[in-house]
Amino acid sequence: MAQLVKLQDYISRYQIDLARYPTQFVRLKKNQWERVKHQWETGEEIQRWEHIETEVAEETIGKPRFSFLKRFLPNQRQQEEEEQEQDVETVDVSNELDEDYIHDEETMLHFEPNIVYNPQTLEELKRMFIDQFFHFQLKWASSTVREKSYVDPKFMRDSLLRTMLQGLPDSYLVFYLPILRIKKAPIELDILILTPTDCYIVKVLEEENHAVYVGSGERFWTKKVGKNEKKTLSPMIDLARTESIVSQLFQQEGIDMPVRKVILSRNGYIDYPGSVYGVQFVDKRKFSEWMQQLKRSVSPMKHMQIRAAQSILKSAETTSFNRDIWSVEESEEK
Repeated sequence: MAQLVKLQDYISRYQIDLARYPTQFVRLKKNQWERVKHQWETGEEIQRWEHIETEVAEETIGKPRFSFLKRFLPNQRQQEEEEQEQDVETVDVSNELDEDYIHDEETMLHFEPNIVYNPQTLEELKRMFIDQFFHFQLKWASSTVREKSYVDPKFMRDSLLRTMLQGLPDSYLVFYLPILRIKKAPIELDILILTPTDCYIVKVLEEENHAVYVGSGERFWTKKVGKNEKKTLSPMIDLARTESIVSQLFQQEGIDMPVRKVILSRNGYIDYPGSVYGVQFVDKRKFSEWMQQLKRSVSPMKHMQIRAAQSILKSAETTSFNRDIWSVEESEEK
């Protein structure tokens, strides 16, 4: 599961200590998955599934911390485990990163999944786990122990965000439509995916299903839906703007990382005569293949990757509220 470092202008835990939280994320997911799987395998009769923060002493890691309903199927897990374990992967993030635990009050956020059904297979268990963990990621990307941001409910239903976070490796850092302050003005960028070696800028074209986008080097493209045609602003414009901003930030910090551009449409088709240097077109026909290519990375996180993320976070716009104020507002509403 890729890590959601920044979501629009929401406060993010990664802004506090970017060298620490990627490591903690991987540990948290790995430890909690192992606990859930162990409880499921042993068939213990349990009442609830609750999260205990991973920033606890190492000696507590082996103790049961999850509760799950007792399953009913006999043992049929060996083959499933071999096939599915890779999807809840563990990633070595020790390369060039400080792995020391820093125990402080910022670990107050809890991961408390809701049980919606009793999983009968390891695949069902894994799916339940990563679906619940997706919501936990949104919390990490919108709150700290002292501050919180109001999260637009649309992100809970955002299938592209979910697909990217659940489908890409732990070592990938995602900036989802981040808002940066450039020359005193807030600017929303396209999606940024920082792999250990590259920075991908993803411009999304997703409107009507089966729409065909006919591209050109002009300011406007043509969008065809059935027999209807209309002009639409070329996605190249936003893509070029995001590339320019990211490249300038990298240059200012002395970051050497290739910037790759992608125009993405999962529910439509892109028809661009010829090719454009440095731009990859990924439409409905190529999306699965593109995701598989991204998932093939086995490289651990890199110091340059962390520095690249930090350079973006330095200019990030943040809108948040003190948790004390949040609590007062909630009390007044009650």
